[in-house]
Amino acid sequence: MTQAQRKHLESRLLQERDRINQLLSRYAAQNENEDDQDQAGDLTKMPLHMADQGTDTMQQELDAVMVDRESKTLAEIDAALERMYNHPEQFGICENSGKEIPFARLDIVPWARTC
Repeated sequence: MTQAQRKHLESRLLQERDRINQLLSRYAAQNENEDDQDQAGDLTKMPLHMADQGTDTMQQELDAVMVDRESKTLAEIDAALERMYNHPEQFGICENSGKEIPFARLDIVPWARTC
């Protein structure tokens, strides 16, 4: 891997890291400022129909799954940056085979650990 390719991947990792941090911050701010009634857009605290409760619960679960997925991706990005900075000989090397991960794959998923 060339130095230019490493710089490109570092830039991609930092961009993705910023994007995820902004997304998680937006989600936290949104949930911090609104109660359940505001989030659901309900006019009263009394649900009009049981399906409304189901829809609200489903949306909360989808949001939780999204936050969990993005948090895991953020951890992978941080691990990739740590490898890049502290163990550059390990960055871009497949953990299973020990071979170099193709640049095309790293360009798409710069935190990839396997081929």
